[in-house]
Amino acid sequence: MSRCSGERHNRQLDLLQTLNQETARAQAHDGRLEGVIESFELAFRMQSELPRVLDLAGESPATLALYGVGPGLPSDDFGRQCLLARRMAEAGVRFIEVTHEDWDHHGFVSTLMPKACGQIDQPITGLLTDLAQRGLLDDTLVVWSGEFGRTPDDPTQDGRGHNNKGFTTWLAGGGTRGGFAYGRTDEHGYEAVENKVHLHDLHATILHALGLDHERLTFRHAGRDFRLTDVKGHVVQDVFA
Repeated sequence: MSRCSGERHNRQLDLLQTLNQETARAQAHDGRLEGVIESFELAFRMQSELPRVLDLAGESPATLALYGVGPGLPSDDFGRQCLLARRMAEAGVRFIEVTHEDWDHHGFVSTLMPKACGQIDQPITGLLTDLAQRGLLDDTLVVWSGEFGRTPDDPTQDGRGHNNKGFTTWLAGGGTRGGFAYGRTDEHGYEAVENKVHLHDLHATILHALGLDHERLTFRHAGRDFRLTDVKGHVVQDVFA
């Protein structure tokens, strides 16, 4: 299919939506068809809004500096991601993922870790500050996490090994409490020993912050109802204000 003009593209979408709506009215209620219609409407709104959202030209020098965005700055790439995340939140995007891939530090931790932190610390601070000052943090949940924890030591090349017994995830905004830590590892940072939070608990807590009951949110598969938290998971109420 050749690329069409904006006006012709709109006419095609209007025709498609009309046909879908006529089909929906002509038959019994079908949530799947209504879902398709809604997905087309959402896709059109995204196509229309995305160029404006991705354009950082209108951001002030002070805002760019807040996020650590600028030529030659180590935080520039991640800072742009965080700034775009704020712009997407303003535009009503429901789920936004920001990633930094260079954290697999099995060796040379004393040099590589400070470098990685220098790339993300200011942008994350800028994002939380900007969301708060624009009144967006109250209803925006920010979740930070990695793949799993790291051992407190490793005999090879100033490194760390994989560790699923103790690691940190933090939440900000979305009705959560700020300025405190929930849970504790042992004195070596190897294993959680107080207020342990399983991944199912974390998922249940995130869903609760989004207004969803993890025990009722199910999908039918292979003859039974499945939950995102399987048959486990408890909401950690202490993390909420």
